[in-house]
Amino acid sequence: MARQKVDPAQVRAAVAEVAGWLLAAESAQPERSVIAAAVRGTARALAADAPGHSVEVRVPPFVAVQCVEGPRHTRGTPPNVVETDARTWLLLATGLLDFDTAVESGALSVSGTRAGEIAAWLPIVPLKATPD
Repeated sequence: MARQKVDPAQVRAAVAEVAGWLLAAESAQPERSVIAAAVRGTARALAADAPGHSVEVRVPPFVAVQCVEGPRHTRGTPPNVVETDARTWLLLATGLLDFDTAVESGALSVSGTRAGEIAAWLPIVPLKATPD
């Protein structure tokens, strides 16, 4: 499968559209298509920044990408998987949530010895939490 080109400006714009929702949990959830664009853009940016096939990042139902150099996985369940929901992924992708904190809380599922390597590539599009 060929990797899709990632336009950094489009990814930043997609993240900007969900920033209010990420920064303020009580903020209204954006439309599904807006969330999808931000999730897909950031996940594909991760795959472009960390090319490879040894770790699969899943954010159902929006996207699954393979990244990080190493042995290629082609069939069945990959040995190194990172999986989470859209909001948690976007919090990770923007640096508003720490990888280890997400794992410890159960919001981020990781399996395999290499899954944690994606932490080195986060955040993808940094956002700053606004001071109270």
